[in-house]
Amino acid sequence: MSTDTAVERHPHLAQKLPEGWVRVDMHSHTMWSGDSTTTPEEMHAAVVDAGIDVLCITDHNAIKGAQELSDQLPCRVIIGEELRTGPGEIIGLFLSERVPFGIGPDEAARAIRDQGGIVYVPHPFDPMRNNLRESELRQIVDEGLVHAIEAYNSKTSLQSLNQQAADFAVEYGLLAGAGSDAHVPEAIGAAYVEMPDFDGPTEFLDSLAQGRIVGHHFDRARVWRPRIVPSTRAE
Repeated sequence: MSTDTAVERHPHLAQKLPEGWVRVDMHSHTMWSGDSTTTPEEMHAAVVDAGIDVLCITDHNAIKGAQELSDQLPCRVIIGEELRTGPGEIIGLFLSERVPFGIGPDEAARAIRDQGGIVYVPHPFDPMRNNLRESELRQIVDEGLVHAIEAYNSKTSLQSLNQQAADFAVEYGLLAGAGSDAHVPEAIGAAYVEMPDFDGPTEFLDSLAQGRIVGHHFDRARVWRPRIVPSTRAE
């Protein structure tokens, strides 16, 4: 893909980052998610095209894809999981073990934190998604289990819902993150955080506190591609 075409698709590439800063897409999916068909080869090209330095791969109820891609992509990979709890979804970042889906949000959050991970709540107020119910969200926040809220999700069509999430983060003193929630390669980098570089989850949180969100709504129809996606397993 030519540089000119890439800049047209991703205008942010024309803006130079401060020295020592990186672009982090905090929410993405691969063919291991089940509802995404993005192959490793497509992910490789998409990351380069979008200028993403760090990609959080957060497949549904699985970490195997992130583990396999961690040394295959031209960017750093943070191993994550978007897991379904009864009242809605929660993301764990910096995981070493898969968290089983179907457990309660408090148990899920504790399981993430017990392995040194970061608890990140995606699309918290978007009723068109499997968002965590507000009562349960407030409960685990009150219990001090949540590190960050997704304040910008590029698949959320109403910006008022992203703003509601951003306001919630301010209300509770939580960190604000952003991610493309990409289920197709073209969506990678539609939303991300510019932040100082980091090493590990503790520095990640410190850097996220200084970060700035960049994003736009990605609503293009999924491009049909004839393919046979290799079978994948959650574990």
